[in-house]
Amino acid sequence: MVRRPVAWIVAVVLFAEGLGIAALQWFLGVVVDRQDMSLAGLDPDVMSVSSKAGGLLFGGYFALCGLVALLVALRDRAPAGFGRILLISAAVVHGLLGAFAWGLVGWTAFLFMVVVLALVVLLLMTYDTRTGPGEPADAAPDGGQGDEGPSAGGSTAGGSPVTPGPAPTTP
Repeated sequence: MVRRPVAWIVAVVLFAEGLGIAALQWFLGVVVDRQDMSLAGLDPDVMSVSSKAGGLLFGGYFALCGLVALLVALRDRAPAGFGRILLISAAVVHGLLGAFAWGLVGWTAFLFMVVVLALVVLLLMTYDTRTGPGEPADAAPDGGQGDEGPSAGGSTAGGSPVTPGPAPTTP
């Protein structure tokens, strides 16, 4: 099974990325504060504080996404509700950052963003919401009835009928 290791890797990468983003923005805020220069008439203290606050918020966002991935890895269940929305938004953010990184930073940053995007999408796609943690991915989606279900007209190991069940009758 590849689901749990992918979830662990995504959690570690998102935690590291959140810490890195927060540290980078904090560093940039300190640099702006120490230069004591104005950019187009903006107050340097406001720029410094906003850089630090933005870094903490963005880093916290990635850390929250990493927490969702960690819970997925621990529970071995698909993310649901708000957690799924967070992971989808993280995938979108990485796609956009990858597009900007290609033009502004270079192909290595683009490659990193695309790898993280692929990991998040793989995490979202490997957990099928119709199966539970103990069932294989190709289990019958009919509530575990499998071969004994209402359409038991001969079936294969995957639970799909070889011959259709009886046709409905009209009254």
